[in-house]
Amino acid sequence: MTGYFLRRALGALAVVLVLSAVVYAAFYIAPGDPARLACGPRCNPEQIRQVREQLSLNDPVYVQYWHFLQGIVSGHDYSTGTGVLHCQAPCFGLSYQNDQQVTDLIVQRLPATASLATGAMVVWLLLGTGTGLLSALRRGGLTERVLTWLTLAGTATPVFISGLGLLMLFCAYLEWLPFPTYVPLVDDPEQWAWNMLLPWLALGLLESAKYARLTRSSMLETLAEDHIRTFRAYGATERSLIARHALRGAVAPVVALTAADFGSMFGNAMLTEMMFGLPGIGQLLVNATRTIDLPVVVAVVMVTGTAVVIANIVADLLYAAADRRVVLR
Repeated sequence: MTGYFLRRALGALAVVLVLSAVVYAAFYIAPGDPARLACGPRCNPEQIRQVREQLSLNDPVYVQYWHFLQGIVSGHDYSTGTGVLHCQAPCFGLSYQNDQQVTDLIVQRLPATASLATGAMVVWLLLGTGTGLLSALRRGGLTERVLTWLTLAGTATPVFISGLGLLMLFCAYLEWLPFPTYVPLVDDPEQWAWNMLLPWLALGLLESAKYARLTRSSMLETLAEDHIRTFRAYGATERSLIARHALRGAVAPVVALTAADFGSMFGNAMLTEMMFGLPGIGQLLVNATRTIDLPVVVAVVMVTGTAVVIANIVADLLYAAADRRVVLR
């Protein structure tokens, strides 16, 4: 296990390094002038030249990339109108819009995204696995057909459609819930939960359809394996077979996929954040793209990409822990 983890960690480090090179080349070396974007449309050539010197854009490309990596690892010093600003590691630079450290912007937005991802994960696990297990155990009947159609409908419904329907039903028509306004968890846990309920449902319902299909197929495959038939031949009850033997093997891929999806939620939840006005990382990325704030875009892509890489390692470890037949090498 230790050797496998070390190999995966080294592989993840190499993937993140390649990702940083691709992202840096795509946004800083591609056609365009970062100095002009950082300075603004009203800057004269002399001001653009000063910004170019401050950002070390006159250096060779490999030196600029080395400074980029160095800033992530150990921080970097930037010259501003009020003096020298030290950007602590991990440093992705300063925002073109307000000279604020990009890392601080991400840290400020991280709680909203983490809240959305965690709550949605609970929703899709409860609904998805429950629906999938019920569909597998009632295979061939009316219950399975109804649940299959519901999961297909859930997969085909975009999050902005389901989110709009939830807003109209619970906020406008029934008036059971207020229109969502993000409240930090540390400020008021009760209001935080009430205001996050609809975003959790909108995103969780979309993902639960995928988990329902995965759980159903995994459960049917597990029930058809030889050791299950052997236990059944020896007289084991159906409830005992499912609870003690089949469920563990069927849930293993669900656990692995959950870890991977949870990591990708930090970048894929932007539609939900924009619809419900959540100040998360996805909304930050959309706003930075509109204003061509390159340091913010690069930082968000790096953070979400790294989260996906780490989540895949965790998914492999959880898969092996959930299914003892899996051997990590």
